[in-house]
Amino acid sequence: MKLVSSAFADGAQIPKRFTCDGEDLSPPLQWSDAPGGTKSFVLLCDDPDAPAGTWHHWAAYDLPPVLMESAEGAARNKNVKQAVNDFRKVGYGGPCPPPGHGPHHYHFRLLALSTDHLQAKANASCREIEREARKSLIAEAILVGWYER
Repeated sequence: MKLVSSAFADGAQIPKRFTCDGEDLSPPLQWSDAPGGTKSFVLLCDDPDAPAGTWHHWAAYDLPPVLMESAEGAARNKNVKQAVNDFRKVGYGGPCPPPGHGPHHYHFRLLALSTDHLQAKANASCREIEREARKSLIAEAILVGWYER
């Protein structure tokens, strides 16, 4: 399975518009080669370079298996099931590393699942969504971008 973005290459800088310094839009993401038996997808974004440990920026879940992309700004769509991020908001919170802390790496991950619906409570956190998703994980793809303030 492969995960890419038309906005930045794997290992490249994330454009400002997808960060807290810009429009804070979720970036466009495209994927391919999902394995047979995939019944749903989960999209995650986290920052393992955060000073206090991994910071969870986004979790979108119960995405249908026919979906092969997430458009720019898709996190603003209220019909997309999304978790509460570490900014304590539902949806996407873009890269926002502490100024002068150096480059942070943001891991966008796509999980292909063998279930079409996660057993998630209302207002579940990104961590809870990932934990639940891993119970039915078939495959995972990753795209890494970086950002510095």
